[in-house]
Amino acid sequence: MAAHEACVGATDEWYTPPWIFDALGVEFGADVASPGADVVPWIPAKTHVTKDTPKPDWRILARSGLLWMNPPFGARNGIRPWLQEFADVCHGLTIVPNRTGADWWQDFAQRADGLLFIRGKVKFVKPDGTTGDSPGYGNVMMAFGRVAAGALRSSRIGGLRV
Repeated sequence: MAAHEACVGATDEWYTPPWIFDALGVEFGADVASPGADVVPWIPAKTHVTKDTPKPDWRILARSGLLWMNPPFGARNGIRPWLQEFADVCHGLTIVPNRTGADWWQDFAQRADGLLFIRGKVKFVKPDGTTGDSPGYGNVMMAFGRVAAGALRSSRIGGLRV
């Protein structure tokens, strides 16, 4: 098992590194899968929706701007319900594992308005604030909506844009 691929009982608390947001140059209306603004102060979001937040209406959150999501990568197909809700709102950016052969990946990639296969492997931030090891896979950013696709195209994140 490669690093950053959770096994049973392991955490899926891995935070998007600051350089991603620096390269995007976008402020988000909400981070919909956040550990909290106090944990990830570098994520430029007006609102941080945590597991302790009552279930919000993402459509209402989207009125405040683009949504950002780094969903839990852990459980098999556990990412699907997160992506379903996110894609239904169709107004934001998400980072997901590069699992092009997975059913969930193919379903949501077809619905996305833009994809960015990030060059290299993203080293996520661990809960203790240190940088994790290279994961065993790459990552893809998916854009849902015209504004999100434009933000992805104009970002300074290296990689293959589709």
